Amino acid sequence: MYERKIPLDLTCGIKLAMEVIGGKWKSCIIFDLRDGAKRPSELMKFYPDANARVINLQLKELTEYGLIEKKIFAELPPHSEYTLTDLGRSVLPVLDELNNWGNSIKPHMKKLYGEK
Repeated sequence: MYERKIPLDLTCGIKLAMEVIGGKWKSCIIFDLRDGAKRPSELMKFYPDANARVINLQLKELTEYGLIEKKIFAELPPHSEYTLTDLGRSVLPVLDELNNWGNSIKPHMKKLYGEK
């Protein structure tokens, strides 16, 4: 990980949670790994508007935080897969609730942004 200019506030649970699962794709990656191991290319297909570099960076951060693990297969051609750890699975109920809440505010957001 990069060296922080401002130290992480370890006294605030919200700040810690957002550090770990915040970011445009981190929670989506965790959510999509719930069904089992995925290769990086599989994950990138789920997010066609995401930059591969950003996905790789977020995979690296999630690995460093211990929410996912990377398994590298020593075969030709070499490949890797990501799976959730126990810590990663522990955040799934939170993501389920966020998903439910997001779905519940869809009508409001569509009205706000003029979509039908």
